[in-house]
Amino acid sequence: MRDHVGDLALTTSIQIPKPPFGISYADRMVLMGSCFAENIGERLENDKFRVDNNPFGTLYNPASIAEGLRRLLRPESLTASDLFEHEGSYHSFAYHSRFSATTAEEALRQMNERLLSSAQQLREATRLILTWGTAYVYRLRSDGRIVANCHKLPEQRFVRERLSVEAIVEEWRLLLTTLWSQCPNLKLICTVSPIRHWKDGAHANQLSKATLLLALDALQAEFPDRISYFPAYEILLDELRDYRFYADDMLHPSALAVDYIAGRFAQTYFDPETLKARDAWHKLRQAIAHRPLQPESESYRQFITQTLLKLEQLKAKMPFFDFTKELELLTAKLR
Repeated sequence: MRDHVGDLALTTSIQIPKPPFGISYADRMVLMGSCFAENIGERLENDKFRVDNNPFGTLYNPASIAEGLRRLLRPESLTASDLFEHEGSYHSFAYHSRFSATTAEEALRQMNERLLSSAQQLREATRLILTWGTAYVYRLRSDGRIVANCHKLPEQRFVRERLSVEAIVEEWRLLLTTLWSQCPNLKLICTVSPIRHWKDGAHANQLSKATLLLALDALQAEFPDRISYFPAYEILLDELRDYRFYADDMLHPSALAVDYIAGRFAQTYFDPETLKARDAWHKLRQAIAHRPLQPESESYRQFITQTLLKLEQLKAKMPFFDFTKELELLTAKLR
């Protein structure tokens, strides 16, 4: 995106270096981190990539994301003693509230099923996409544990602190060594969330983001062939430096901004064959979503038949695509 008025450029363009590796439809991906990871993960899922998106729900700080990865590497089912009840629901400090439930049994079922499923997904993954949101963490006063989510418990039960660059790098250096010993083909794409944590205050938010950026820079320098940095933070703050690219709260990126950043992500990591297959799927998705004025007409039956044929042809070229739902939907329309 580059706007002009005459010869005056109205945006600055972020230059993204060529990464040491890319993404194809042959890859299996696990995404972990902030809601920006969720946004990118949803778009990858919609584009038919094989994705496991945020196995623990939204995680914000690198320590909690690291703990989540350790759990996936050594999956041990949670028990009732790992939960606590608050305001009528059962929660875990390791999981986002989307896994909470009104009974301990249901909460444990959701958490443990996802844990085992995602542990297997990580074993098979070739790409791990991480989005760190903040360097601030909350520790339980009772035992010093860093929690992934406070679940709206009283603030006095926690101690808030900002992780240091050194602490983050040390923890992740050890974790990555373990991770690559079990998943030797795994490569990491790391980002810092462009969403500002305004409750920290403007200055503290900048210090937090700077801490994350410095830690990732150190890790990438140490493992340049296995870690790639994608500048989502820089794109939103510098390239899309306009409030039309923000949601109503003026902090989160708008849908337009997320689409734009996702487009830059695809341009950076997808090779021409992957882009071609994705674009072919987009056209088919539009055809499947088409609503005719006369659904019983012979011309619409022919349209569906042609769309089915194109799906089968794309499936033959790209065996990693899963068109089960689409094939069932179109076949039902023919009946």
